[in-house]
Amino acid sequence: MAVPQAQAFLQQALAHHQAGRLAAALPLYARARSLAPGSFDAHHLGGAAALQAGQSEEAVLLLSKALRLNARVALTHMWHGMALAQLGQHGPAEISLRKSLELDAKNVDAWTNLGAVYSFTGKIADALDTYRKASALKPRDARLHSQIGTLLHLQQDHAGAIAQHTAALSLDPNYAKAYLGRAQARLGSHRPAEALADFDACLTRTPDDLEARSYRLMLLNYLSEISREELFAEHVEYGRYAQNAAGAQPLSNSHRGSPKRRLAFISPDLRAHSVAFFLEPLLQNIDRTHFEIILYHDHFVTDATSERLRSHTSLWRNFVGKPHAQVAAQIRTDAPDILVDLAGHTGMNRLPVFAQRVAPVQISYLGYPNTTGLSTMDYRFTDAIADPPGDSDALHTEKLIRFAPCAWTYQPPADAPASGPLPCLQGNPFTFGSFNNLSKVNAFTLRLWASVLRAVPGSRLMLKSFGLDADHLRARFLTTGLDPERVVLLPPAATTAEHLACYHRVDVALDTFPYHGTTTTCEALWMGVPVITLHGDRHASRVGCSLLNAIGHPEWIAQDGDDYVRIALQFFQSHQTLAALRSTLRSELAAGTLMNHRAHAAAFADALARL
Repeated sequence: MAVPQAQAFLQQALAHHQAGRLAAALPLYARARSLAPGSFDAHHLGGAAALQAGQSEEAVLLLSKALRLNARVALTHMWHGMALAQLGQHGPAEISLRKSLELDAKNVDAWTNLGAVYSFTGKIADALDTYRKASALKPRDARLHSQIGTLLHLQQDHAGAIAQHTAALSLDPNYAKAYLGRAQARLGSHRPAEALADFDACLTRTPDDLEARSYRLMLLNYLSEISREELFAEHVEYGRYAQNAAGAQPLSNSHRGSPKRRLAFISPDLRAHSVAFFLEPLLQNIDRTHFEIILYHDHFVTDATSERLRSHTSLWRNFVGKPHAQVAAQIRTDAPDILVDLAGHTGMNRLPVFAQRVAPVQISYLGYPNTTGLSTMDYRFTDAIADPPGDSDALHTEKLIRFAPCAWTYQPPADAPASGPLPCLQGNPFTFGSFNNLSKVNAFTLRLWASVLRAVPGSRLMLKSFGLDADHLRARFLTTGLDPERVVLLPPAATTAEHLACYHRVDVALDTFPYHGTTTTCEALWMGVPVITLHGDRHASRVGCSLLNAIGHPEWIAQDGDDYVRIALQFFQSHQTLAALRSTLRSELAAGTLMNHRAHAAAFADALARL
């Protein structure tokens, strides 16, 4: 009687399953398995239902048993691979998905899931090839064209990415993710106005898309025409959507009674990235008698920098590819006393996790030059120059903690080359340079730089960035009065040492506005190149002011456009002063506040102790 009863339960379970009633289907599948433990269907279908219900571990167990009973069903291998991927077991997931495709090479879902696994593990070329195979099987699937566009964007093929997202939108004009992907590609090719239009088109269709809202907020920081009050309102709007999505999440765990406080940092940039240049000296010097360090990485790249950072921790996890709910649950289990976000509204951020209140104290620091907009982000660590008391407080949802004279402490790369001689004394034209992300370079900045070149006869401007499109940039230069013939464009360098060596061709660096450079400013200074910055009315346009004050050169801070040009002209007229700076600026940095790592870490720890 067991087998007929098992079959009856199986049929009932399948009916509920097909109707989407997973809660009803799962126990019926379990009854069928208890009566017929050798039933392939009960394990195969039960595993699929568990996968759909988010019970990944149970799904792996059931589908593994189903494969032992019958290893020739492509769908079982596919579901098994999907469940493994959800658990972060990408190597075994790849094996299962490839086996599925050996059995059925025309299964588009298997191809797309394999592509996702490749993406999560950083195998971008393999992922691209896989999605192209899926698209060949289903050429009118807008989702597949858009995914190919996203991967092309990661490969810096912005034109190809834009074409693929546009193809997706021709198939489905309301596919919001294609607008988001095209916006990112347009921003990557330094077309901010077109990118903003696409972000807005995405949010018109999916207003609760927090990823799109974050990318859009990042772009708004680049624009000179938006007021700081308008920018604050945009961030508050993000916070409203994030808090609504998070709902009420009471927090019960805390380690406040232990001798050490558990201090956790989360970022997708715990690798060879600008954030690490400022985080590493902090971790190296923070008092371990009072803090236990946890690092949450969130990127498919784990490199030598990651391993150095990891050496300072008691716990390291990589959350790449995991849904926000799973990340939130894990952090709650780890129970940090303090959780520090190092990403803000930059890519791959976890602000939706912070919206759920996963730690007793939540802090924004380092990676983003503005408020998060979250009411659950308790504090933002900064300094009194970037955020003057009484001026910036009302424009943040966080309480501002001005914990140090300068909010940053810089650690230059170990392989940085020597500074070298002054280029203009070697028979070269006097060269101004900016190695900032060109997306920061708006019309205001270009007009300002055009004024500098007009004031300094025979000078040129050297720009170095990714996503260079000479024809597009030439048109932008002409509309802002900047002579394209006096501009030199440099593509990204292969290594950090090669990147820094490009400063051997620059006499004076020019900062962007309103979004100042941070790492780029520190790198220029380390290479003996002074930086001219323009003081503004918000954190993003005061970062350069804080950095220059920290090295004792506030005279390089301009108060308006005319002052900016005056300082540039003064440098041009003082070749010997520039030559001397070339050899002394590095030692000035090393002796100053900006590189006093121990004092900075002590100030950071002291501020945490007072929270």
